[in-house]
Amino acid sequence: MKIALLGAGGKMGVRLATNLKGSRFDVAHVEISEAGRKRLKDALGVDCVATDEALAGAKAVVLAVPDTAIGAVSRAIIDKLEPGTMVIALDAAAPFAGHLPERDDITYFVTHPCHPPIFNDETEVKARRDHFGGVAAAQSIVSALMQGPEEDFALGEEVAKTIYKPILRSHRVTVEQMAMLEPGLSETVCATLLVVMREAMEEVIRRGVDRVAARDFLLGHMNILAAVVMGEIDGVFSDACNKAIENGKPRLMRPDWLDVFEPAEIAESIRRIT
Repeated sequence: MKIALLGAGGKMGVRLATNLKGSRFDVAHVEISEAGRKRLKDALGVDCVATDEALAGAKAVVLAVPDTAIGAVSRAIIDKLEPGTMVIALDAAAPFAGHLPERDDITYFVTHPCHPPIFNDETEVKARRDHFGGVAAAQSIVSALMQGPEEDFALGEEVAKTIYKPILRSHRVTVEQMAMLEPGLSETVCATLLVVMREAMEEVIRRGVDRVAARDFLLGHMNILAAVVMGEIDGVFSDACNKAIENGKPRLMRPDWLDVFEPAEIAESIRRIT
């Protein structure tokens, strides 16, 4: 089965091309930049082809391009796709924002990696150092059939499992739910709070704590505290810790902070991203 991989020479594109190599899919690689074509050639020994050649007879088209380019790229190819072709986006932002052109006789499928979890059973060093996923560590994925016949979900999920392998779990969600997960949960909340924790660490260092000691202390507490909060272990916080949370949360968080998941706020966040 033929797949066209657009943006095959980008950082994400090379990751996907690596996992697609040797699969049951016949991949046609497309990359517009000379640096990207060279990167792909050096990494996999693969040559790129023209867009029209890649699209001819392709059952699926994977858009491994930046969110800001999804609209332009999809509009440029939409009239060249055969009816029933599946267009696969790797993030919910552009599809949620309406950047995919309207065409009723093709399938839109959206998929995104969860990345390897903090708590895992990996024992190999390569897997333990694979924080992004798609190399050695197992990760879960989320996928959505945005439009198209129900039977197309199986094909989209198979492609997703191939490009993001090894797979821990595969979850089916809607595009709207995926948008809540990213940028809402993963970036607006998680990434922001992690940046805040890094800033807090830098502040205690500025106030005299040794850098290595501060980092060890923070990362160790992140590990045990997350294990308790996420139910990874059967444990509870001390009374002192609970009191610190009670006092600290209103100091750090606005009372209405959960409004970041309101549809209008998600939409505005995605508008800025795309």
